[in-house]
Formats: sequence, C-alpha cells, structure tokens
Amino acid sequence: MAALIAYVYAGYPLLLLGMRALGGSRTVGQGEERPTLTLIVSAYNEAAVIAAKLANSLELDYPAERLQIVVVSDASSDQTDAIVRATGDKRVSLLRMPTRGGKTTGLNAAVAASQSEVIVFSDANAMYGREALTALVRNFGDPHVGAVVGESGYTRSDAGADEHESLYWRYEGLIKRLESALGSVVGGDGAIYAIRRGLYRPMPAAALSDFVNPLQIVRAGYRCVYEPAARSVESGAGDFAREFRRKVRIVNRGWRALRLVGGLLNPVRFGFFSLELLSHKVLRWLVPVFLLLLLAANFSLLGRGILYVVALAAQLLLYTLALLGYALQDRGQLPRVLALPYYFVMVNLASARGIGEAFMGRTYTAWTTARANGP
Repeated sequence: MAALIAYVYAGYPLLLLGMRALGGSRTVGQGEERPTLTLIVSAYNEAAVIAAKLANSLELDYPAERLQIVVVSDASSDQTDAIVRATGDKRVSLLRMPTRGGKTTGLNAAVAASQSEVIVFSDANAMYGREALTALVRNFGDPHVGAVVGESGYTRSDAGADEHESLYWRYEGLIKRLESALGSVVGGDGAIYAIRRGLYRPMPAAALSDFVNPLQIVRAGYRCVYEPAARSVESGAGDFAREFRRKVRIVNRGWRALRLVGGLLNPVRFGFFSLELLSHKVLRWLVPVFLLLLLAANFSLLGRGILYVVALAAQLLLYTLALLGYALQDRGQLPRVLALPYYFVMVNLASARGIGEAFMGRTYTAWTTARANGP
C-alpha cells in the first residue's frame, strides 16, 4: 500500500518524466487565425464579482467582432442578472435558466445556442490574463487538438486553505505539462478551458463538466492539451471547511462520471492515456482507502521488526499533526508543519466522503460557490 500511495504522488510524475525523456513528446502545431469565440461564464449569485469578470473579459486581447460573452445564470436570486443586463456592451448577453438545474445544464443550453467555432468555459471569479484567449485558440491551429486547458492560479491570502490549494495547483501544473507533452491531459479546468464547438456533446446534469467534456473529446480521437500561457487567477475557498465541501462535490461528481467515460480505461483502445486516467484520477481518489489499509496492515505487523514500529509512528505523527491543525485552524494561519498534514488528510477525507456518497446515491447538480456562505 505504501508503494501504491508513493506511486500516486511521486511515481506517476516520474513515470511521465521518463516517458518524455524516452522520446514520447508530441508537439502542437500552432496557428495565427482568430476563430469566432464564445466565452461562457457560469454564475449563481455572483453579484460580488460579475461586474469585475465582465470588465476583465471585455478587455481581453481578442478581436471584438469575433468575441461573444454569455453569462449563464443558474436562476440567480441576487443582483447578478441585473448587473449583466446593465453592462451596455453588445458582446455581452445573459442566458437565465428558468430554474436551478446546475452548471452542466446551463452549459448544455449555452453551447446549443452558440454559433461560434470555439467555446471557452469560465467561472465568474476567474480573472484572465490579457492574452489568455489568444493563447488558448492558437493551439487549434493543430487539427488534432480538440480541447485546450489553461493555467489556473490563486490569489494569495492569509487563509491556509488558499495557500496550500495554490501549492496543489502548481503540482497539478507540472503533471499537466507532462501529460500534454505525451498526448493529452486528463480532464480540464472549469475556470479556463476551450473546445472546438462541434465536439461538444450534451452531458447529464450531475456530470462534472470540466472532467467529462474534455475526456469525451479525447475519446473522439482528439488531443486535449495544456497551455500555460493562458492564465487565470481566482480567489480560493478561503478556509479549510469550505474547501473540504468543494472537494467532496468534485470527487463525488467525478467518480459518478467515470461511467460516462469509463471506456477510456481500456489500454487496448487508448494506450498510455488509459494509465494516465487511472493514475491521475482513479488511484488518487482511492488514496484514502490505501491509507486505511496501510494503517491496518501496519498494526497487524507490529512485533515483526523495528521497521513496522517506525512506519506506524510516522503515520500516527501525520494524523496527530493533522488533528492539531484542525484544532488550531481558527487561531490564524497555521505553520506548515501543521497545515500540510492537515491539508493532505482533509483532501483525502473529502475523497473518501465523495466516493462514499456516490455509492449511496448522493448527487450534486446545483451548486453554491465556495465563496458563498452556507453548505
């Protein structure tokens, strides 16, 4: 079990590095064309940030006559819709859903109504770098590319969850670079990713859209590549409790979505990408199971040598530090010696809960942003 856990976090990136070193790298042919583009912004009660998001979007370096911005309001009950309507720019339109149906339902409707060649998906609090759209679409100069994932980052704050979420995304960025160099990344990023509109397939309401949609495109025979120059910055959840709830929803929806794209786990048809999907997503979601089995096995092997005593002591120290982090989280920013174990354990508890809820039939369709109050 220890070797399996080590593989998930360290062995898999090393495997990708080794594959690239052995000449497995694939280039992306980039172009200078600027296709018609629709930027779809998902929103539910985003009055606090939607004006800034629209201002940011209208200032992006992309031909104005080829850009449309559609805000999909999931039946928002605050001033989100009014702010969008008052923008006063013909490139901006509002698509208000009549009832709350969740993000994926809104995206299905928005894509169906669009006539653009390229669709870019974004969240209301994701602020783009000026060149983001240009950086995304240049990759479509390669006819084998069907989806492009940008680079997400987090604003720095005093919240421990934000700091360690930012570390997590830097780690994820490394893996995406390596996966993209070898063929395709595993999944997208709801804050910033683009697709060829003709490759979009409607998804069930409970599907995790930025996971399923790019994998549908890979399954259709196209690449999903990573573009680090397409930058997006957003605020994080702000605290560990909200980040925990967010990750529970993500894992729950991702685990349930595997049945929609499970065929990609067949290495006979999809080769090395099947191992990437297994390693990057499935095995990582299962790490809490491996941790529990490791602890149980360690207890059963006590008395067979000092190695097992040391291993058990290390595990108990990890969980003790995590508990201390949990107990002290409300007293200001945690030192890393507590925050890192706490974040690691919190993420894996969220995975366990998300998978457990999926097995019990719990689904998440409509959502509340991590920035909002409440569950």
